[in-house]
Amino acid sequence: MESSPDTTYDRIGQGYAVVRQADPRIAARVEAALGNADSVLNVGAGAGSYEPIGREVTAVEPSRLMISQRLPGAAPAIQASAEDLPFEDGSFDAAMATITVHHWRDLGAGLAEMARVARRRVVVLSFDPAPLADFWPVEYFPRAFEIHSEFMPPLDEIAAALGGDVTIEAVPIPRECTDGFFFALWGRPELQFDPEVRRASTVWHVMERERIENGLAELRADLESGRWDERHGHLREQTAELDLGLRLLVAELG
Repeated sequence: MESSPDTTYDRIGQGYAVVRQADPRIAARVEAALGNADSVLNVGAGAGSYEPIGREVTAVEPSRLMISQRLPGAAPAIQASAEDLPFEDGSFDAAMATITVHHWRDLGAGLAEMARVARRRVVVLSFDPAPLADFWPVEYFPRAFEIHSEFMPPLDEIAAALGGDVTIEAVPIPRECTDGFFFALWGRPELQFDPEVRRASTVWHVMERERIENGLAELRADLESGRWDERHGHLREQTAELDLGLRLLVAELG
């Protein structure tokens, strides 16, 4: 995921807003992390997922295609990059970034910019790949774990770049998660065959075509034979949320 976010999402972002809708349970965690912040800057805002309601929100997004998918009434969006935010120091109570930092050209510069423009706190939603290593999708798509491990910034690196007092908490993923990223489909394997769903997760754009085709063929065979359900079918009915590495980092600034 080394492409700059503007070129990445101008290339892969078509239809993104339909599949990647904010899950209310995850959104509640983000809302709580923002505390009493009235003004919020959403960096790498995309189509507007997880933007809080009832606060003064400004969005920054480098991709024109993603900005075009923002719903009517969404927060105003400025086309700019995380590494060069066009705001004065301390312009917002808080700055947030949700599942985006792995796309930034310069992680340290982007996080430093967030800390510069925020007065109280910075909230970052990202991934720790470790819990994914033995999860069932990796049986069929081992490259998916490699991609997450290669491109997701280490949490301690994010925390160090933010500075201040940083807390990290796990954000479990519900079975019927409305945000259709790759590992959010943990109890709905059939959705991996939907090209619209695959188009909305970067992992499918990075994974080699042969590995995708081989993995889908193996998964289809196991679903048709009943082998997948013999091994993992309990996940279809599981009501508990799973810890699959989604992490919320909150930095208190002075």
